[in-house]
This record gives sequence, structure tokens and C-alpha cells, in this order.
Amino acid sequence: MSSFTPHRSNQRAGQDRFPQLLRAEWTKFRSGLGWVLAMVASVLVTVSLGLLIAGGARSACVTGKGEGPCPAPLVGPDGTAVRDKYYFVHQPLKGNGSITARVSDMTGQIRLPDVVPGVRNVKEGVVPWAKAGLLLRQSLKQGSPYAAVMLTGDHGVRMQYNYTHDVPGGPHNGPQWLRLTRSGDTVTGYESDDGKTWTEVATVTLTGLPETVEIGLFATSPGALWDMAKAFAQATATFDQITLQGANGSWRRDDVGVSMESDGKTPHHPGGVVESGDKLIVTGGGDIGPATVEGGLRADLMLIGGAVGLIPVLVAAVLFFTAEHRRGLIGTGLPAESHPARLLAAKALVVGAVAFVAGLVTSGVVVPIGLAMLRANQNPIQPITLGTELRVIVGYAALTAVAAVLALGLAALVKRGIVAIGLAIALVVVPHLLASAGLAPWLLMITPAAGFAITQSIPTFAHVDVDQSLLGGYHPLPPWAGLTVTFGYAALALGAAIAVHRGKTSRQAPLP
Repeated sequence: MSSFTPHRSNQRAGQDRFPQLLRAEWTKFRSGLGWVLAMVASVLVTVSLGLLIAGGARSACVTGKGEGPCPAPLVGPDGTAVRDKYYFVHQPLKGNGSITARVSDMTGQIRLPDVVPGVRNVKEGVVPWAKAGLLLRQSLKQGSPYAAVMLTGDHGVRMQYNYTHDVPGGPHNGPQWLRLTRSGDTVTGYESDDGKTWTEVATVTLTGLPETVEIGLFATSPGALWDMAKAFAQATATFDQITLQGANGSWRRDDVGVSMESDGKTPHHPGGVVESGDKLIVTGGGDIGPATVEGGLRADLMLIGGAVGLIPVLVAAVLFFTAEHRRGLIGTGLPAESHPARLLAAKALVVGAVAFVAGLVTSGVVVPIGLAMLRANQNPIQPITLGTELRVIVGYAALTAVAAVLALGLAALVKRGIVAIGLAIALVVVPHLLASAGLAPWLLMITPAAGFAITQSIPTFAHVDVDQSLLGGYHPLPPWAGLTVTFGYAALALGAAIAVHRGKTSRQAPLP
């Protein structure tokens, strides 16, 4: 019995000592002036860069009344900033009904980079997300609920509704039959190769549709994406074999959302329709979908300096380990180090908690104050819910904490401060900086820098082409998936370090 008693006593004592170990590590950290100053520097760097961006941002738009502040973003049914510009040939539909037509041809114009400076370089062609098809809308008011089945420039047939929703159909890029039906609040889209055999693309519910809606043919095209901007593009679609059920009036024509030149009278890149026998040739430009760039400045821009601000945190986390390692207190297997794994865990908790607080102070200051400054300067702001804003703020704090634990784990593995710091910066900071410049955005999927996805305030929509840079709001992973990648790296590094140090201790323990 005596052989078991000391074992139980030692384990209980070790468990009882862990809170004391935590307090001791916290005391060490706050007593280290350099570590504390590093955390303060992280806050100051990120906040300063964010407020510098917010204070210097000035948005101006040219309207029919001249140049002035940009209008507030157009908002869709779910509160997302949206674009709603297209050419619409339509009729009122009272009650249930349908429209069927074939898109027999789709062409367009695209502005490419100028070959000769000052000479516009416009070529024939369609952009990948050019759209032409059948559209049912609650009304012509921009931002109102809708459903549409369409042929796209390079993404086949799609069913889209209420701006943010996209359902793929067949991978067709040639002539295609389309049908859109309404039954109460239910709208269904179909496609067909021959007009006889039909395949359902999707069925959607538009809650609260009025008895009379607008139904018809549309064409639109987002701009050509180059030089981190969208340039002019239009789509022209030929519709034939058009039949309607439930609507038998005359065609109405509307260039929905068209903007005016500075004279306030001349449409800027107007659309139009040409009737040729039983064909309608519809031309339009713009888009019906989320406004990822045009919808205003994003909240996550306030944290664009977060990668640079993490550098002092990573350095402090590494030095928090290596300072004692150099003095021979960790990783040696000496008797003074009876529980190195427990000591590493305590250090990780302390440095993670301190980093979380530093990140929370950073984002809790720069995000709301930065947004207030942007609004005070009359900049349009992307709509953001309270839940999303809180996720951005707390998410950045969580990222800071996980990055600090990753740096500590790397330090415990390599045991050389300068190497560990270099590794941490290479894994967390460098991919972010490259992605900010639009270089190697795929690194944000496979490196710990993926965690910056938690700060995105606007989702990356698959049916909107955007510049693949962080400045453009592009993240290849959803928020929580990105943070999970970073957490996985941190858990792997810390777990490996604990296993290595536990193994050293067991090998050097005296034989009974």
C-alpha cells in the first residue's frame, strides 16, 4: 500500500499546484517589461494604422448634380449591400403564370486595358458573370425581392434570387431554353436543350409577393475586372420562342438603375431592346447581385494593419519561452523541471490570455471608432449587423491569442528565439501581406494566416468576381473555417512541444 500512496499524493499535489503555476507564470509575464511593452506596441500599431486609413478615406461620386458624397449603398431584402442594374423587357403578371423563352445568342462588349494611352480599348466578348434570362420581380424598385433563371457568360445556367443566393444548373454556354413559373410565393426555374424535356434548376420562396408582379426578359453584365477595378462591359442576348401564361399585355421597357452623365440628362452606358420579327434583342450592363466593392467601405479595413500589429505579439510569445530556456529552466530534464509539459501549458494559457486581451482592446477600439470616422467623413459604409461586428472584434482577439500560442509552441520546438520568430512571422504575417497585394491568395487556405478570415465583414460570394486580394475583401475561406486552420497549427505545435519535453523528462528520470 505504501508504494501507491506517494503516487496519489504527488499527482494530487501536481494538480493542486497548477493554479499556482499559472499565477507564477502570470507574475513572470507582467514583471517582464519588454513583454508587456510588446503587447502595448501591438495595440498601438494596429489601432494607429486603422485610424489612419479611416481618417484619410474620402469617397466622391459623380451624379447628375455634379461631384459630391456617394449615396448610401442600396440594400437588399436581407440587409446586404446590392447592385441592381439591368435592362428589363417585361409585363405585369397578376396571380400565377409563367414565361418561357430561348436564349439563342449572347454577345457583348468588354473594355480591356488601353493599348494606346487615352484610347479606349473595347472588344467584343462577354465576361464570365454576364447574365441574360428570365426575371420575376416584386416591383421595379431597386433592391426589391426577385428570382431569375439565366444563362451566364461562362458559368452555365443559374437560378439566382434575392441577390445573395445562387444555384447552379447545367454547364451550358450555347443556346438554351429557359422557363420561370410562379405559384403564389413559389418561383421555379427550369432549363431545356430542346424546349420539350425540362429539368428543374431550383424552386425558391419569395415571401410576401404581391398579387401583381413584373415578369420578363433581362440582360446585364458586371464590369471587366482589371487593375483592381471594374471597367465597362455589356451583354446582348437574343431571345426567341417567347411565350407567356397569365400575362398578355404589351411589352414595357426599363433601363433599371441606369446612371446619368454629369449633365443629368444623358444615360451613361444605356441598355436597350431591338425587336426583329419574333425576336427580342436585349442589351444591358450592370449586375443583379451583392455589391462587394461598390457597396461601400468595409469594417474589416480597420484591421488591415493587424498582421503588422501581430509581430510584437509573436516576438513576446517566443521570448516568453526562450528567456527561461536560456537559463536552463525548461527542456533540460533537470530535477528543477519536474513537469515541463505542465509548465508549457501554463505558459500557453498565460500568453494566450494576455494576447486575447490585447487583441480585444485593439479591435474593440479601432473598429467602432474607425467606422464612426468613416461615417463622419460621409463615406458610404457596407451594412454590418451587430452580430457581425462583434464577431469581427472578438474574432480578431481570438486570432491574436491563437497566433501567440502558435509562436510559443514553435519556440518550444526549435529552442532558438530568432528561428522561432522567423517561422512565426513567415507562417502568420507574410502570407497576409502577400494576399493583401493580390499575390498567392491560396496561402490563406493552407497557412496559419487563414485565421484572418475571421475578420471579414462581407462574405466572399462565389457568383461575384472580385480582385483576389485582402484589400478587395477576398478571403478563400469562411470566417470560422479560417480560424480553425490557425487553431489547428497552434494545437499541433504546442502538442508536439509538450510531447517532446515530456519524452525528455521520462528518459532522464532516475530508475526506481
